[in-house]
Amino acid sequence: MERDVRLLPKAHLHLHFTGSMRPTTLLELADKYGVHLPDALTGGEPPKLRATDERGWFRFQRLYDIARSCLRSPEDIQRLVRESAQEDVADGSGWLEIQVDPTSYAPLLGGLIPAIEIILDAVDSASRDTGLDMRVVIAANRMKHPLDARTLARLAVRYADRGVVGFGLSNDERRGMARDFDRAFAIARDGGLLAAPHGGELSGPSSVRDCLDDLDASRIGHGVRAAEDPRLLRRLAERQITCEVCPSSNVALGVYEKPADVPLRTLFDAGVPMALGADDPLLFGSRLAAQYELVRRHHGFTDEELAELARQSVRGSAAPVDVQAKLLSGIDDWLAN
Repeated sequence: MERDVRLLPKAHLHLHFTGSMRPTTLLELADKYGVHLPDALTGGEPPKLRATDERGWFRFQRLYDIARSCLRSPEDIQRLVRESAQEDVADGSGWLEIQVDPTSYAPLLGGLIPAIEIILDAVDSASRDTGLDMRVVIAANRMKHPLDARTLARLAVRYADRGVVGFGLSNDERRGMARDFDRAFAIARDGGLLAAPHGGELSGPSSVRDCLDDLDASRIGHGVRAAEDPRLLRRLAERQITCEVCPSSNVALGVYEKPADVPLRTLFDAGVPMALGADDPLLFGSRLAAQYELVRRHHGFTDEELAELARQSVRGSAAPVDVQAKLLSGIDDWLAN
């Protein structure tokens, strides 16, 4: 009999802030603030998205921006983070790194520094309330000026002792060269933060190479298109660069037609470490455990292989040694039962 993937201890390394919201919470907050939601966000089903063309990506961003506009107070932020933590705990997550671009929330929360502090306070209290170890990856937006990214990198380093563990680069990787953000990533790395930019999702293997060459990435957000370049796969495997692979998201955005097309086996067999992630459950309709279920159903991963994926997620995380040891031991116990 198959073991329950929700009981498999794991780390969650690719979850965006607004995108982690429960659909019911979005409806309640929209009602509270009188925000009109498009049908795509109220239907109870994930919206039909396809981001492989400009219009599709614009539509995805628009839905995301509308959802984000419903987060207006510290209480809203606390609720979002607490509920995201509860969902992760239910899915077997023992460590969550939630990714956020605080500049997007700053206008409604009193400025950039207040926004960061409100988010970090919410993470701290949700962690205490749920028992889930949570940290934050602050991400710059590659559609904005690289100087903005440097400001964010300095702030991220300043808050490293308050729960910030990494620095990312998100939004449409077809825009803005990775090398334009090299100074920001140097600031983050010098401050002891993990470098985890997005690459290899909407753009091909070259965007992953750019993340490695120009930003000295220690993790890649997505990275799945590396499967198209055997030399790049070898490089990722040799350096043990973890790819935060989000299969449901890849299919929802049209990167691959169906779950079986996501080249998980190619990465796994090449020895590239992977951390399965849910990306934006609000828009893609599935959370963390569902990614493991997808890998089992569509790629024939055995329980031993699923356990190895969970181990890879833990090893690729910024979790302290004792937390990693506890999770790895729990994974062994899951297999033994």
